Amino acid sequence: MKKNSCRAVMLLLFFIVAFFISSCGPKDSKIQADVETAIRSNPSTNGIAANVEKGVVTLSGECKDEASKSAVESEVAKVKGVKQVVNNCTVMPPPAQPAPVTIAQDETLIRNVNDAVKDYPGVTASVKDGVVTLTGNIKRSNLQKLMMSLQSLKPKKIDNQLTIQ
Repeated sequence: MKKNSCRAVMLLLFFIVAFFISSCGPKDSKIQADVETAIRSNPSTNGIAANVEKGVVTLSGECKDEASKSAVESEVAKVKGVKQVVNNCTVMPPPAQPAPVTIAQDETLIRNVNDAVKDYPGVTASVKDGVVTLTGNIKRSNLQKLMMSLQSLKPKKIDNQLTIQ
C-alpha cells in the first residue's frame, strides 16, 4: 500500500512540476514590451499598434506599402513567446495623381481670345505658345469679366499689360 501511495505522490509531483515548467513561458506583458521594441526599431512601422493576448499578437494601424506590412509581421513573429501574429494593418493608398492641365491649341485659342476681346474696345490680345498677352486700355469694371472669360479658354498663362482707366 505504501508503494502505491508513494507512486501516487511521485506522479502528482511530476504533474505539478510539468505544469509549472509549461507555464513558465514569457508572460503577455513581457511579449508586449518586446513586440513594441521590435516595432519601434523600424522607422517604416511608425503608427503600428500591437495587442498581445495569450501569446497571440494582433497588429493594427497603417503601413506605407505591402512590403512594410510584411516586414512588421515578420519582425514581430521573431519575438520570443509569440505564438501567432494577426496582421490587421492596412496599406495606405497611393497618392492621387493630379489631373493633367489642358492647354488650348494656339489656333483655337487665337480665335476664342479674339472673340472674347471684341467686346472691349481699346483692348488687343496676342497668343503665342498658349500665352495670351493683353495690351491697351480697359475700364476697371470690365477687367474681371474679361479675365474670367479668358481663363475659361484655358490658356497656359495670361500676361496682363492692360492700363486700367
